[in-house]
Amino acid sequence: MSAQHPLPAVAAFARVAHHASFTRAADELGVSPSALSQTVRALEAHLGVRLLQRTTRRVGLTEQGARFLAQVREGLARIDAAFDDLDQVRDVPAGKLRINVPRIAAELLVLPHLSGFLARYPQIEVELFVETALTDLVAGGFDAGIRLGESLARGMIAVPIGPLERQVVVATPDYLATHGVPATPADLVGHECIVHRLSTGRRMAWEFTGEGRDFEVEVAGRLVFNDAGLIHAAVTRGMGLAQGFEALYAGDVAAGRLQCVLQDWQQPFAGFHLYYPAREQMAPKLRVFIDHLREAMRR
Repeated sequence: MSAQHPLPAVAAFARVAHHASFTRAADELGVSPSALSQTVRALEAHLGVRLLQRTTRRVGLTEQGARFLAQVREGLARIDAAFDDLDQVRDVPAGKLRINVPRIAAELLVLPHLSGFLARYPQIEVELFVETALTDLVAGGFDAGIRLGESLARGMIAVPIGPLERQVVVATPDYLATHGVPATPADLVGHECIVHRLSTGRRMAWEFTGEGRDFEVEVAGRLVFNDAGLIHAAVTRGMGLAQGFEALYAGDVAAGRLQCVLQDWQQPFAGFHLYYPAREQMAPKLRVFIDHLREAMRR
């Protein structure tokens, strides 16, 4: 390794640290795990410190490794930005586009229009990283993220890409016939409410609007899931009430499998936005992705 130019090895080390895995980092970089391991070991030998703590189950940062990563992360991000800026002079958008997105937005907003985008821009590779919690886009190596307008990170440029959203409370007709139909959010007490646990560990409160204000209700129930798909499966099996995006349950409601309740207490709110770090110039691959989604939403 050149004493003056260990930057490729530093970048490789940063990806291993991000994934906490040589295997996943190697897949992203397109090299073998053994070659990547040798690169990082050579960097450690060059620096004279151990950057990573390796066990049979995981890879973690040493104290020196964490300090080194914190110091080089911004520089690596600037290098990535410089390469993105070079894309501005190219006629054809190209490269890997990494988007951090919650599952529901991926399924409702991105996947339906992805095949058309790939056909239109054959030199762009799209990587969707499904994650519920907000993440540091720069530290994670993402070009952009998609989140609800009310939860966007500060210092980001945000572009609306979807319609207004609305939450609904649903249950099967049989459940409502047996347990009664709640007329107000206060009537949820005593009902089997299927609870969503967030990645932070907190149970998600149900959100309502009434009497001129927005408010939350801490619902209770014997079923707790950390996945919206499982909640959907449970509520359609008559296991209780659930709250979720209207679009997620629209087909079940139309088919009569589920009924909406408390509709007067559920108002529309700002929908999903694509957001990205503020830069002087936007990479062409991201610009055409945003344009494609917004064009598709207008149809």
